[in-house]
Amino acid sequence: MQTAFLKLVAADIQQRFGNDLSEIAIVFNNKRPITYLKKHLADVYGQAIWSPQFFTIQEFFKLSTNDAEASPLGQFFQLFKIHNELLAAEGKEPETLEEFYPIAEIILSDFGQLDYDLVPIDQIYMELYDNTKIDIAFQHLTQEQQGFIRQFWQSFSIAGHSGVQERFLQLWKRLPILYTRFKETLKAAGQTNYPTIYRDLVESKATLQDFTSSFKQILFVGFNALNRAEAKLFRQWQEEGKALFYFDADSYYLDDNMQEAGLFIRRNIFQTGLVNALGSSPNIIGNRTSTVNLYASTGKISQTKLLYDILEKQNNKEQTSAILLADENLLVPLLQSLPDVNPNITTGYPLTQSPIYGILDLWMEVHLEISQLKRNKISYQTIETFINHPLTQVSLEDKLQIQKEIADKQLFEIALEELHFKSSLPQFFVPIVHAAQLIPSLITIVDDLLHSISAHERIRQIDNNLLIETKKTLNQLLLGFETVAPLSISFQIGLIKKAISPINSAIEGNPLEGIQIMGLLESRCLNFDNVYILGANEGILPKTSNSPTFIPNSLRRAYGLPILENQDALSAYLFYRHFQYSEGIHIFYNGLVDESSTGEESRFIKQLEFESKFNFERKIQQQTIQFADRTTEIIIEKQGEVWEKMYQDFIVDQKRISATALTTYLQSPLQFFLKHIANIKEPPSISQEFEMNKLGTVIHNVMEKIFLPFKDQKDFTATNILQQQFNQIESFVIREIGYQYQVELNSTGDLNSLQRIMLKIACEYIKMYLEYDIANYKAIRIIELENDTDYTLPFPISVNGKEEQVTLYGIIDRVDEVVTHDDRIISRIVDYKTGGDSVIFREIDQVFAPNTENKALIQTLFYAYVFEQKTGRKQLEPHLYVARKMREEGTLFNGKEGVLTADFLAFQKENFVGFLGNILSEIFNPEIPFRHNPDATIYPSDPYTLFYREASKWAENEESV
Repeated sequence: MQTAFLKLVAADIQQRFGNDLSEIAIVFNNKRPITYLKKHLADVYGQAIWSPQFFTIQEFFKLSTNDAEASPLGQFFQLFKIHNELLAAEGKEPETLEEFYPIAEIILSDFGQLDYDLVPIDQIYMELYDNTKIDIAFQHLTQEQQGFIRQFWQSFSIAGHSGVQERFLQLWKRLPILYTRFKETLKAAGQTNYPTIYRDLVESKATLQDFTSSFKQILFVGFNALNRAEAKLFRQWQEEGKALFYFDADSYYLDDNMQEAGLFIRRNIFQTGLVNALGSSPNIIGNRTSTVNLYASTGKISQTKLLYDILEKQNNKEQTSAILLADENLLVPLLQSLPDVNPNITTGYPLTQSPIYGILDLWMEVHLEISQLKRNKISYQTIETFINHPLTQVSLEDKLQIQKEIADKQLFEIALEELHFKSSLPQFFVPIVHAAQLIPSLITIVDDLLHSISAHERIRQIDNNLLIETKKTLNQLLLGFETVAPLSISFQIGLIKKAISPINSAIEGNPLEGIQIMGLLESRCLNFDNVYILGANEGILPKTSNSPTFIPNSLRRAYGLPILENQDALSAYLFYRHFQYSEGIHIFYNGLVDESSTGEESRFIKQLEFESKFNFERKIQQQTIQFADRTTEIIIEKQGEVWEKMYQDFIVDQKRISATALTTYLQSPLQFFLKHIANIKEPPSISQEFEMNKLGTVIHNVMEKIFLPFKDQKDFTATNILQQQFNQIESFVIREIGYQYQVELNSTGDLNSLQRIMLKIACEYIKMYLEYDIANYKAIRIIELENDTDYTLPFPISVNGKEEQVTLYGIIDRVDEVVTHDDRIISRIVDYKTGGDSVIFREIDQVFAPNTENKALIQTLFYAYVFEQKTGRKQLEPHLYVARKMREEGTLFNGKEGVLTADFLAFQKENFVGFLGNILSEIFNPEIPFRHNPDATIYPSDPYTLFYREASKWAENEESV
């Protein structure tokens, strides 16, 4: 590696100043290089010396005043107050904080930039006023003429915005006065800001004009882009013999006027006249031929995964390394992907990407919802988010209880007064009565979080820092809000989010050891043996947008204010300088084209690849395709504890086997094991669409209530009497929905939106069932209804050559006798269905088979067999009432071989008994393991899909291979 820049500075300092550095001030743009220069000075001197004094540029300039630094929020509220005073003086209505806030940030930013670059305030705003006035006055001109006028004003469209422009014209006239009053107000309060300090120093208004006299020499190290105030002061101090400048530059981009990376240092040396204390810059980049590793990842986050693999393979413990984030949004994914290294991070862990912000944001969203909707209910998703957040410390027992209650009652919304559980944030859901209570209530939440995390044996310093900074910001907002008219909750929340979003906390390790993580801007002056640059995409490096401003480009150029090209030049310099020193250069970018990425590397990379002698080795991330092998299929052998439990449950204890359990086995033996042997229950859940099984239960129970009065009557009842039940259907359904959701419901007004949909569908289906009976039969006699009797039946099977028996069990919807219009009497077993079942089948052999094509037929024949064997009744016809299809398809099962009635039915009943015996013997055959049927349909809503989806993948891969 080339000699590091700060090592060269340290050597020059020793040569120039000897051992006494006590009256030397060394000034940097940021704090990070100070530690490194101290180390290099210690290495160079090799003995104890009087240390120089170290400053950042802002700390150094702050020595010129005793005024306190005004906070950004304090400045905003001062500006708002003064602006309304000026409006009142003009006879205009004052603006609300909501109206003024969007432009206040831009005004303050513009004021600051004008101060840094010493622009005459009255002059530039007068030009801004004149140009805007021209824009309005010449709206009648042709497009070409308007295009010419636009050269003076490009921020607003000429067509259709005269009202807005008139308002801004008044603002431009007002801004010079606002600027002066704002500065006077800060001064009177004993406050200042850095732009003011800079301007005051140049214009000799500083309280301590001779603050530099306490230093024999001031060394400015590693500066690049200077504002006009810095350039003027630096030139003056150089002429007075007080200042030296150490520029970190390479002649590759310094001597070539086409290289934007050298723009500012060329300006500093050749225009401002500052002298580089290190002398002429060497041409390091131009002579290097080493390899640069360029990685195209298959996604933004994938860059960090690629880096992990590279760091794992490299053994650079004796070398210095840094990860530079061109895209600082990659910090958290990076931290989650680092191998076992010792990182030092001064980029700062952002509050917005921490769990703390998650809970604060949830609190704000809860109270925004409550205040806007004027209601005391919140969604179940909010409750689930809260109880599952690690900082709320809700106990596992309470979590399970809350989730069960929400699922059982299908609570889409929960009343605030019904929230009864312990957490670390007991005030979280307490409603805010007045808007003025918002910030005090949020401060209480922050205090509760501080108390909660401090109760742990080892407090996380980063969390503590984030919470303390958040509380400081909230208190500043609270002080500001006390000086203005009452604000809406929604605006306060928007302002709070904006105010706390910049908060971050450094994760500091040893800045001289381990791997250093920082942004490109923080890497100024620093050199490393190996650098890993993440997020080097076009559009990010350099950025394609500038800070918002009211001053158009035309005026910015005329007054020498920063423009987008300046940002490009600074980014180029920060990127290029690492090519001067680092041996191992690894650059990562997102090669995937999506809504947030062009998929292209930075143009700086392309420029170096084209112009320099570096060897760019391109590598594209490849996602390997892995086929599952047999080991991924879940196979449960009927051995050991599995067999013992099966035998004990079903043979010894006679655990009952239902029709649903039988069809579950036919679809997937593995699912049968999970549900009926391992007893893995479906997790409680709530659906934004009502569940079909819940609808089915409501319909079954209401049908039972309707037919119950007709049960056990000796005589037939005319079906037209069923017409009298229609008026009761809605009330029956409402009460049954309430029973299912464990709430009291008396009228449609008590139902939520999904329950109303369920009510409508259930009523229509029930009417369809009754209308079918009225239309197709003259009379009916009810023999059995659902749940009247438990129908269980022992069934013999062979287990290991020995005859055993299992117990079959069926809940039968309805058994009846009906009189047809031609006076035939038919005995029927009826099953109601609300889903997509059908009475139609193709081949009966495909029905009596694994992965049956008609589960409903299997289940209905199962019920018929159990009932006939239990009661001695014979010749029951299985009928399926499918609400969606019964008008077109009828209720009798039918296939290519005929309708399932009379002799054909009797024959198939015998076939079914044989099929049933074979399946039950297979279930209890120790030689046949439980495994998923790969031909079975997997539904997205199936809660067991994670257990056996791999089996389907395995089968597909075997077939493709």
